[in-house]
Amino acid sequence: MRWRVGDQNSYRLRVPIPPSISCSALLISGTVGAGKTSVAEMVGDLLTEAGVPNAVIDLDWLRRSWPSPAGDRFNVAMALRNLRSVARNYREAGAVRIVLAGVIETRVERDRHQDALGVPLAMCRLLVDLPLVRARLARRHEGEDAVLQWHLARSGELDATLEAAAIEDFTVNATDLSISSTAKTVLSTAGWQEPFPSS
Repeated sequence: MRWRVGDQNSYRLRVPIPPSISCSALLISGTVGAGKTSVAEMVGDLLTEAGVPNAVIDLDWLRRSWPSPAGDRFNVAMALRNLRSVARNYREAGAVRIVLAGVIETRVERDRHQDALGVPLAMCRLLVDLPLVRARLARRHEGEDAVLQWHLARSGELDATLEAAAIEDFTVNATDLSISSTAKTVLSTAGWQEPFPSS
C-alpha cells in the first residue's frame, strides 16, 4: 500500500477511491507448501502496481501464539480476534482489496472469517501436485527432520480435507505456473483484474 502519514495516529492513502468501489477480500488457500503466501504477496504487488489500495494478511501470523486453547488445535479463535482488528484498521485506512493467505477447512470457518473481515470474502484454492509440494517442503525444512515429517504428513492430510470440503469459489492449478503467472490467473478469475471501472 502507498501511504503518507496524516498525523501521529492516522494514515491516509494517496490513491483517490471512487465512491462506488466497496471493499472485498480474497483468501488464497491450499495445502502446506502450495505457495499461498508467495502468491498472496504477488497479488498484492500486482494490485499496488495497478494503483489499487490493498492489504495482504498471512493468517498464520495472526494465530502464532503458544499455547493454543484445548480443542483449538490451530488457534483459530486467536486468529479471528486479530483478524477483526487488523481488517478494520486496513478498511479504515482505505484498502479496497484485502488479500489473505491461509487455510479454512469448513464452511463454518469460512463464515466466521468473513464476519471478522466485515466484507465479502471469496476463496481460491491452489492445486499443486503433491510430489512438488513435498519437494518444496524438503527444501524449506532442510535439517529439521521432525518438522519436515510433520509437514509431509500434513500436506497429504490437508490436501484431502480441502478437496472433500470444496468450500472455495474457484481453483487454480499452479503446478506448472510461476508465482507471477499464478497470481495473475488468480486476479483474473476473481474478477479483480480491473477493479476500478473507467467510467
